[in-house]
Amino acid sequence: MATPLRDMSGECWAARGVGRFGPLCHGLTRIEKQTFARTAGDCLCGGQTGIASGVNATSETAMTQKTALVTGAARGIGLATTRLFIEQGWRVAMVDRDGDELASVAKGINEASPFVCDVSHPDEVEQMVSDVRASFGRIDAVVNNAGVADFGPIADTDFARWRRVMETNLDGVFLVSQACIPSLKETRGALLNIASISGLRASTLRVAYGTSKAAVIHLTKQQAAELGEYGIRANCVCPGPVRTKLAMAVHSQEIIDAYHDAIPLNRYGSENEIAEVITFLCSEKASYVTGQVVASDGGFDSTGVGLPALRS
Repeated sequence: MATPLRDMSGECWAARGVGRFGPLCHGLTRIEKQTFARTAGDCLCGGQTGIASGVNATSETAMTQKTALVTGAARGIGLATTRLFIEQGWRVAMVDRDGDELASVAKGINEASPFVCDVSHPDEVEQMVSDVRASFGRIDAVVNNAGVADFGPIADTDFARWRRVMETNLDGVFLVSQACIPSLKETRGALLNIASISGLRASTLRVAYGTSKAAVIHLTKQQAAELGEYGIRANCVCPGPVRTKLAMAVHSQEIIDAYHDAIPLNRYGSENEIAEVITFLCSEKASYVTGQVVASDGGFDSTGVGLPALRS
């Protein structure tokens, strides 16, 4: 049975008075509220639950249709990956801690349901994975995409700043992966972790971010080494500079030009180009690929730290 968008208290947001059926739920028990919200098909801001959007774990087709769990799915690479999975015939559990944005983008996306969760909190992760299993019945691929980017000089990086980056970028990958292993054993599924080109090559201002991504790369190899006997594959994608709305908002023309000079393909990548690599590695087409680190970076890593002027 599909679970409406809700917080980690276990109470659906529609039942808390949000959405067009919310006022009718007052006075009911928590279980009664959840049942009402599922039946009504109502969700945050009047959006749709999985049942209303066609996701129903009880149907025979749904039980055999592959399901991907994608974290950081409310925007950027995570949202592009969600849409591409659905184009390829998968169902998707969209996971993000930004409930408002998640609810907004999930509206109208058939074969997907939103789940609000901060992946750095163990209890929330356990509840989210349980909810995904209840809603979809299975998990065939996990895309650990949620992450934070916090750049600054080493001298200005205190332990609190270090932990803010690590708890999402590294702890979150570990927690979600661990919670999903029993499900992936059943389906002989795939883990796909998103690191970064910053995990492969050092750069200024990235002591916490780059180190977290380098750790994700090694975590992926550990997962591949230990989970292969269960048929679980684990791979890692390291995006280079990607033309996201955020990047274009904060990158000056000087930075854009410098990246174009340093990247052999002379351009930024797109969110969909990264998503293509992700969905391939989660598919049966990559059934003998595990423990690999794929830099989807336009050749950026291959140029090392050489000066752009030396390339001409």
